[in-house]
Amino acid sequence: MCHISPAKTLFAVIVLSASLVGTQQMSQADPSKYPQFAQQSLPEDITPAFITVDELVEVIRAGAKPLIIDVRTDEEYKEAHILSAQSAPLAEFKEYLKSIPRDRPVVLY
Repeated sequence: MCHISPAKTLFAVIVLSASLVGTQQMSQADPSKYPQFAQQSLPEDITPAFITVDELVEVIRAGAKPLIIDVRTDEEYKEAHILSAQSAPLAEFKEYLKSIPRDRPVVLY
């Protein structure tokens, strides 16, 4: 089982599964679509933990209630998103960051 400690890890990034977004193929991130974000790095005090969808399901089944945030554009979010995921497009994410709780796991996709 994968355990995400909110005290040590603020962000967890998941790999999307075709079953969650309703598509038949796994899409690849295309940094050319978001050049303003492609070269950014995380602050030193944030260590991301990469988890799979299956690991996320196990975390939720174990009773954790992670905040799931979709950082894609509004158009992409409207097309398909994980049920209960909040939309916070990368272009607006800096402002949204202030409202993210630090007492629970946060999953970005």
